[in-house]
Amino acid sequence: MLICIHFQMRLDLTILLREQKKKHSSAARVISTIKYLHNAGAKLVLISSWSPKADSQLLKLERVAEFLSSELELKVIPVELGSGLEQSLMEDGHNSDILLLENLSQFKQEQANCSEFARRLSSGVDIFVNDAFFQSHKILASNVGITSFCYSSIAGFHFDEGMSQLKKIIKMNKWPYYAIIGGANLAGKAAALQFLASRCDGFIFVGDAAFQIMHAFGLPVPMELVEQESLEAADMLLEAAKARGVKIVLPKDFWCVNDHYPLQMKTFPANHIMDGKSWKPVDVGPNTLEEMISVLSRCKKILWIGAIKFGASNQESAGTSKLAAILYNLSQKNCDLIVVGKQACETFVGKSSYVMADLIENASIVWEFLKGRKLHGLLALDRAYPFELNWDAIYANTTLPLVVDVGSGNGLFLFRMAKMRKDWNFLGMENNEKLVSRCLDHVSQSGMTNGYFIATNATSTFQSIVSSYPGDLVLVSIQCPNPDFNKTEYRWRMVRRSLVEAIADLLASDGKVFLQSDVKEVAVRMKEEFMKYGKGKLTVVHDLEDSTSHQDRWLKENPFGIRSDWEQHVIDRGAPMYRLLLLKSSPSG
Repeated sequence: MLICIHFQMRLDLTILLREQKKKHSSAARVISTIKYLHNAGAKLVLISSWSPKADSQLLKLERVAEFLSSELELKVIPVELGSGLEQSLMEDGHNSDILLLENLSQFKQEQANCSEFARRLSSGVDIFVNDAFFQSHKILASNVGITSFCYSSIAGFHFDEGMSQLKKIIKMNKWPYYAIIGGANLAGKAAALQFLASRCDGFIFVGDAAFQIMHAFGLPVPMELVEQESLEAADMLLEAAKARGVKIVLPKDFWCVNDHYPLQMKTFPANHIMDGKSWKPVDVGPNTLEEMISVLSRCKKILWIGAIKFGASNQESAGTSKLAAILYNLSQKNCDLIVVGKQACETFVGKSSYVMADLIENASIVWEFLKGRKLHGLLALDRAYPFELNWDAIYANTTLPLVVDVGSGNGLFLFRMAKMRKDWNFLGMENNEKLVSRCLDHVSQSGMTNGYFIATNATSTFQSIVSSYPGDLVLVSIQCPNPDFNKTEYRWRMVRRSLVEAIADLLASDGKVFLQSDVKEVAVRMKEEFMKYGKGKLTVVHDLEDSTSHQDRWLKENPFGIRSDWEQHVIDRGAPMYRLLLLKSSPSG
């Protein structure tokens, strides 16, 4: 019997719709993801949003499908959301074709991350592939909500490479490391710049950002060039740079244009731009570029983010082109280079068809990442946990067996277990960051060395986190998940197939899974999921002391003798608990 797996892929069509797309490696990676899935035999549905800015005709779904068919050299069929999608997925006649859904930008439910809209998008889909990396800082139905309705959610090649590039920015592996900072709105970038100050050896300020730092240094700057809302941010950044020994490089001179005669240009020293009242700065001057060459030539790692030209300028920046040439030469000499922003990337690529640099065209996602904001599109994916855990720093002895409590809440169950069983390590995985913060405070204050908590969605990250633990996984507990679990639209919220399979695979021989809930429907559903997707490795442990043992094999008592706070609350009010213990059989058994 031939089984067809339906994949849905979220992509950023603006990447493919640009001119000279063959020069952009991001476009090549997106195409690679599509062709890889198609060649693997997947039934593929593409979803995206696109803008009519380049060509109003591209608003039409049919025209975009034709364009993609040409680019991919594969048949792309346009379909409307709803019954048209369901019918196309059911038909066998076009199994080799790729489907393209209508423009998501026309649906307000997309921006609102509407659950019902996300369910409609996922209709008939088994696996979700996110390759729209530039949208990953947004909460959309097509990159976050949709993951709740698919068996598995993974990253495409473009998305994966984008994350690797972000990690390179913050990685402290080469020195000196300088950041070239341009653009406006210094206040909005304050948190990101504070973070970069902890990573970089120096800042080179250009564009509108330079005037804010010059003003903070007390240098003369025309007030119309000063962002009043950025005054405090500039002062704080200088304090942080001084405290950490970060060198600040400012422009020495500027090219200025005459207000009355726009074709007239001349250079002014940076400390005399106030003298040219009819002249407006539009670009960095030759002395500034000369100093930049001197400083950057000693660097082993460089980040260029933000525009060099000034907000008042409508013309192309000669400084941008010259800086791109400087950086291109350095990139050929064992200097790691990261270029961020559409204009900077296009200028840099124009210097050669052979580029030895990391290019990130969307500056917004980089600023959000550096601010410490969550990338929601990333966190919604399976195995998307973005941090590498240093287990030796977490536990005193990483050879001890590990116990994981999924949905650990306020941590009382784990704290009591950890106090009783010093021969085990305990890990709580909980979505609520505030609860995790309180638990970690308690771990620190109590001096506990065998307990730790992580704020994460375990259904997506269990595999990647627990698989790196050096010791054996001997027990996993899932206790009293959200009662909404039994509603159809929330059926994947807690115990998804991917979580069950990860537990079954990682659990040591004779390891156990403890499930309990005060809602029978929830307990039954958890049991069914583990029996269905446990790969035949898990069996139910009978309550040998209770021969009447409930027909459904529920345990009469908690096998560990330690109750969670909710379990105690349920028992105190005289209500039943539905408990189940599963055992992983040894290979010989």
